[in-house]
Amino acid sequence: MGNRLPSSFRDPGGYVFAENGKLFRRINKSGLEDFLFLVNSGLYDRLAAEGKIVKHKEVFSDENHIIIEPEKIPHITYPYEWSLSQYKDAALLTLDVAAVALEYDMVLKDASAYNIQFNEGHPVLIDTLSFTRYKEGTPWIAYRQFCQHFLAPIALMALKDPRLSQMMRVYIDGVPLDLASKLLPARTKFDFGLQLHIHQHARQQLKHADDLGSTAKNIKIPKASLIAILKHLRSTIKKLDKRSGTTQWVAYYQDMHSYSEEAFSEKINIVRQFLRQTNARIVCDMGANIGVFSAIASENAELVVAYDVDHDAVDVHYNSLKRSGIHNVIPAVLDIANPSPAIGWALRERMSTFERGNFDCVMALALLHHICISGNVPLDMAAETFASLGNWLIIEFVPKSDGQVKKLLSTREDIFPDYNESGFEETFSQKFEIISKGVVTGTQRAIYLMKRK
Repeated sequence: MGNRLPSSFRDPGGYVFAENGKLFRRINKSGLEDFLFLVNSGLYDRLAAEGKIVKHKEVFSDENHIIIEPEKIPHITYPYEWSLSQYKDAALLTLDVAAVALEYDMVLKDASAYNIQFNEGHPVLIDTLSFTRYKEGTPWIAYRQFCQHFLAPIALMALKDPRLSQMMRVYIDGVPLDLASKLLPARTKFDFGLQLHIHQHARQQLKHADDLGSTAKNIKIPKASLIAILKHLRSTIKKLDKRSGTTQWVAYYQDMHSYSEEAFSEKINIVRQFLRQTNARIVCDMGANIGVFSAIASENAELVVAYDVDHDAVDVHYNSLKRSGIHNVIPAVLDIANPSPAIGWALRERMSTFERGNFDCVMALALLHHICISGNVPLDMAAETFASLGNWLIIEFVPKSDGQVKKLLSTREDIFPDYNESGFEETFSQKFEIISKGVVTGTQRAIYLMKRK
């Protein structure tokens, strides 16, 4: 048997392990009855056909356990790296799966946001062991978990600030409802859905903190009422939209202060040519904004992971991908100066950003000046980080004479004597071989193709 994944230990019914570069899920004896009912009832087939659950094939079985091989998710993201629309779609999928399960006399016993991943342009449930047999009259066992993992963070993102998704980094078991209740605007107490599922729910948790288990066992809820609760949660989630305007970065390409139309077309051609030279299958677009260059990378790559620090830009990118039908790009929120750390039990339950990255090529367009000037990161440290992420690097150097860099330096002292083209080339040459250089006509910006030494 291979190595159990550090993140797969909470369910006694089974666990995920790796062997020879492949992932497998072992279903233990205690989980066999529910798993076999899932498969034999037709529920698994329906969810798989609708793209709601990851597909698998059985590779071993006996009377004590079954081993299945699920389709591999090409890149893992976590809830605190999702935009508002991504988070909402993940929540709605969870509710849809729970509703379909009831049709087959099963119930979703686990509503963790970490059980959802994005694959081929949409969210998918990856935990095959999240189901158990439904018993008439029992409440939804995962109700509180759903509210903490989905409803609370989504409400905070929509009604306060999308950056509050980062609370899921602090509270790995979901945002405490009493805290969410305190942070949400007072007007939400007059919203029936939020009043019921967050504010009143939080009060009931505190009131029955010592006897919650026994109280829950005495509650009887008919299936029709359970279905109504799922529908109400769905309508509550759907109407949670960000009310304020977008950030300046969403309109970055529309404003186009740094390039003329001709220069921007030339930049696109340079990047497209460099990407073809790399023959990269998996590309990371670092600082992707709304995904203009991610789309170019997706023309030939199998997968593009598009990171940006701006939640609104990632949200616009995600929604544009849904409209365009491009399925091989995964947008995610990331601050390269403060990437997602390893968290959870023994700091191994959730991997860091860089642990999850295995890229053939990294693109860093119009990003380095923000890293070095705004973030005070020396060139050699930037080069080392990029070298750790991929074999190829397509990077844009923006000099101090550029208007965008002048803007960054206008409110601070210039303490960056090495930030110039020759200093950049010399420093990055320690980690990379410079293969090609393209200067964008009409600008002082240069784009480099580099290969890691």
